[in-house]
Amino acid sequence: MAGGREYSQYQRKVINRYYDNQDTIIATRLGEIVTDIALADGNSKKLNTLWKRAEQALAKTSIKPELWTPVVTKRDPQALARLISKLA
Repeated sequence: MAGGREYSQYQRKVINRYYDNQDTIIATRLGEIVTDIALADGNSKKLNTLWKRAEQALAKTSIKPELWTPVVTKRDPQALARLISKLA
């Protein structure tokens, strides 16, 4: 089997820009999740899915798990929004 894949110059630039802006991408995704949580009031199945997505996204950020684990455990949308504001 061959070694690593070779990318064109354009593909390398796209990949590099993605990783350069990953924090912004994750912060935007989390902001959208907070909005969806606020709008999904009462739909427990959708809320469970959204909180799992929030936890996965928070795991990819530079925020320490000690700070975001209690927020996800308590499922507090306001605390999640305050936490996301620290990313921006």
